[in-house]
Amino acid sequence: SWPVRTGDIHTDKQLRLDAIARYLQDAGFDNLVDRGAMDTHPLWMVRRTVIDVLEPVIWPDRVHLQRWCSGLSSKWCSMRVRIRSDSGGLIETEAFWINIDPKTGMPATISEKFTAALASTAVDEHLHWRRWIDPDTDNQADSPFPLRSSDFDPFDHVNNAIYWQPVEDALPEKLRSEPFRAILEYTQPVKRGEQVSVRTGTNTLHIDAGGEARASARWFALTSNHSDQG
Repeated sequence: SWPVRTGDIHTDKQLRLDAIARYLQDAGFDNLVDRGAMDTHPLWMVRRTVIDVLEPVIWPDRVHLQRWCSGLSSKWCSMRVRIRSDSGGLIETEAFWINIDPKTGMPATISEKFTAALASTAVDEHLHWRRWIDPDTDNQADSPFPLRSSDFDPFDHVNNAIYWQPVEDALPEKLRSEPFRAILEYTQPVKRGEQVSVRTGTNTLHIDAGGEARASARWFALTSNHSDQG
């Protein structure tokens, strides 16, 4: 657990989506350290993150994170993270993570020991990847998305949380006042030196570089039919 900082919040004091994404990254890193898996499974790539804001976290507050595996295959897994706050905030998330071989940059088999730990909570042990968002929709005019040196990770790729910044900007105010879901899918990393632009539709957004969508997002209000992750 940790306190929500002013650098994590929107002007209305609500915890931002990009801050939530950073929390998920930190929780994942801490989980690898706690399990002693940094040497054997040091590199993971996220393909999709789903964030359900059921009750917003409002600053000042303190958040508590609970993380577990919900789906599993030989080289990837889906990880759930529940974020609760002392003042009643509730955010449910799920991310699709691929284990990467640091030497080849290709998906790698998860070890038996680590698989056993993940499988103890996994509901689906035959997890498959399926795209949820069409990257070719929304042909309207794009707008530039300038990047800073602080937006890049040690691999010269844009940090996963940065992709959520234009999504946060595009959310309608009305949607932020009710339970909602935001989904972001990563296709290819944006590298240092590339020119990046954003195409925004009614409830979708695409982050483009090199003439193709590198990430795509969608958002909508939650109903009882959309209450479950997965």
